[in-house]
Amino acid sequence: MPTELLTGPWALAIMSLLVLGDSFFVVVPGEIAVTALGAIASTSGSPALWSVIVCAGAAAFLGDAACYLIGRTAGTQRWRWMRGPRVQQALAWARRRLDTGTASVLFTARFIPFARLAVNLVAGASRLHPGRYLCLASIAALGWAAYQASVGAVVALLVPGGPVVAVIVSVAVALALGAAIDVVTTRVRR
Repeated sequence: MPTELLTGPWALAIMSLLVLGDSFFVVVPGEIAVTALGAIASTSGSPALWSVIVCAGAAAFLGDAACYLIGRTAGTQRWRWMRGPRVQQALAWARRRLDTGTASVLFTARFIPFARLAVNLVAGASRLHPGRYLCLASIAALGWAAYQASVGAVVALLVPGGPVVAVIVSVAVALALGAAIDVVTTRVRR
């Protein structure tokens, strides 16, 4: 892949589209794109790390707000995929969590792909106050973006071998951290 594509303005646009798509389709590698671009920003200086964080945070926020709007207008029963047992289980979990701590669940769910979708849909369907939701979702999205980009940047600084090695190692570290979060959240739910 040409270096210009990874360090130029298109890199931020592509990353932002992946993050936005990740809000709806959990198989889209939004987290990986942010981590990889954080590593590239750290090793090459372009794009600037702050721009990776801002663009990723904005895209994540827009995706979360769109899911909230879908939940608010369509609810959580309209489409067949929403009525499946696994989806209903996730939505029930999100309802319980939103009832006990809105801020903590929005921040936590931002790091768990399917939970993020469920929480944002349920927040909209349960008519969580838009001002409160948007404020919390924007802070959560920016915190998530800073974390993801920083993982890539830190690994790139610690691991010798240039941008390609930094991207590979930082993505592996991010995936390992994600798996660890999944294990912890699964144990906490039991």
